[in-house]
Amino acid sequence: MHSTMQDVPLLISRILTHGSTIHGRSTVTTWTGEAEPHRRTFAEIGARAAQLAHALRELGAEERRPIGTLMWNNAEHVEAYLAIPAMGSVLHTLNLRLPPEQLAWIVNHADDRVILVNGSLLPLLAPLLPHLPRVEHVIVAGPGDRSVLDEAAPAVHDYEELIAGRPTRYDWPELDERAPAAMCYTSGTTGDPKGVVYSHRSIYLHSMQVNMTESMGLTDSDTSLVVVPQFHVNAWGLPHATFMTGVNLLMPDRFLQPAPLAEMIATERPTHAAAVPTIWQGLLAEVLANPRDLTSLDRVTIGGSACPPSLMEAYDKLGVRLCHAWGMTETSPLGTMANPPAGLTAEEEWPYRLTQGRFPAGVEARLTGPGGDLMPWDGESAGELEVRGPWIAAAYYGGADAEPLRPEDKFSADGWLKTGDVGTISPDGFLTLTDRAKDVIKSGGEWISSVDLENALMAHPDVAEAAVVAVPDEKWGERPLATVVLKEGATADYAELRAFLAESVAKWQLPERWTIVPAVPKTSVGKFDKKVIRRQYADGALDVTEI
Repeated sequence: MHSTMQDVPLLISRILTHGSTIHGRSTVTTWTGEAEPHRRTFAEIGARAAQLAHALRELGAEERRPIGTLMWNNAEHVEAYLAIPAMGSVLHTLNLRLPPEQLAWIVNHADDRVILVNGSLLPLLAPLLPHLPRVEHVIVAGPGDRSVLDEAAPAVHDYEELIAGRPTRYDWPELDERAPAAMCYTSGTTGDPKGVVYSHRSIYLHSMQVNMTESMGLTDSDTSLVVVPQFHVNAWGLPHATFMTGVNLLMPDRFLQPAPLAEMIATERPTHAAAVPTIWQGLLAEVLANPRDLTSLDRVTIGGSACPPSLMEAYDKLGVRLCHAWGMTETSPLGTMANPPAGLTAEEEWPYRLTQGRFPAGVEARLTGPGGDLMPWDGESAGELEVRGPWIAAAYYGGADAEPLRPEDKFSADGWLKTGDVGTISPDGFLTLTDRAKDVIKSGGEWISSVDLENALMAHPDVAEAAVVAVPDEKWGERPLATVVLKEGATADYAELRAFLAESVAKWQLPERWTIVPAVPKTSVGKFDKKVIRRQYADGALDVTEI
């Protein structure tokens, strides 16, 4: 027997066409600071995406070749998100927070020939250009000081002038749905960053999952404030997912500080938002000091690192519900969402909300023990999380015209992705992460979860942030070092913090080593950078007290 269904490829161009016609009146609003926000309808975005595609083709953009974007979250970046893959090229978002040498390495490794850049980011790009010999064209969107560009720079084009007068329709090619559509590089916490290349098929299916009620549950009655950067795993899939269902987009551009974010929410009244915990911690401090109305937000997707329960409780009091999500660059990124089962009381929901969430149908999961044995889903047996599915990476980008890379420490022999996360899974599929495999503290033959210690510490009213890392210990092999950031005006000392911690964790897990710092080091995507803390400790750069 044969299927009788049509074989229509799942393409970004179909998301673009659908969104710009069926949902043509939905809007992309870009925050501009003191001026009136800039608004474009999806219909206008679609027309300008076609114009951009014509312009890029004239500049020599080829199918299956990357085009870099060094941009904030704004309407022009959304246009690039749609036009570049729809025309058959590959959207390559560049992380503007990476060290310059790492950013240059990524551009060269990907073999970007064209870079779209916001004018405000020219001072970042200009010093890199002498080290980017393959870049031929730079397209500048928005105002900026172009005098920073050297005369020997590649050809420079103004975005608006480049697309002006071009046709507002484009004959989007009928591509193979498995063709490359977009790529992101991991943040490179160990070794060189690794490129992950998403297909049209994977992005299309991932977009459908983002919109499902068991995930973010977005509809055309919503406005989503996309704080998570578009250079960070395609903004968690939101630009493509929202165009699929007509969700209005509120884009913060470069205004990512707590005060303007609070103003955006109070003024534009988004119903949904997405960002890492550090953003919400900063916003909480802002609205407690300078009250704003956040009640339009009926749900917030929070990921990138574990959300402290105390932060979740604080937002509950403000009428804003934070919902855990877990994922990574290699998972597109949606892996789980912590929506509790239906029919529970608020008290019964709470343990589910503290998990990383439940796996959707598109993500299969398993836990492997130290010897490679599969661990049961009993909510107690811990192991390294491995996943597979239609939007999960099977390899890393090997470089221009090179074969994909499948390192054994990242991919199992039967093709599962080794996430490097350690945790448990409940019988009904809720994931609870206890640590990163590289961050778990191995003390005297027992494991201590750094995440559990951090969450307990951040429940103290005087603690703004806390990061816990393993440090060498002659007797136990490793012991925890607690790195604490106190709130302004706080007076808690180490003895008080240790006593507070003792109320919620076993005595043998309590850190003996403590340090107070002005800020916890963070990666380019806002996660705690624990390798920096470990290095600072090893170098004697931290003022550590033992109690």
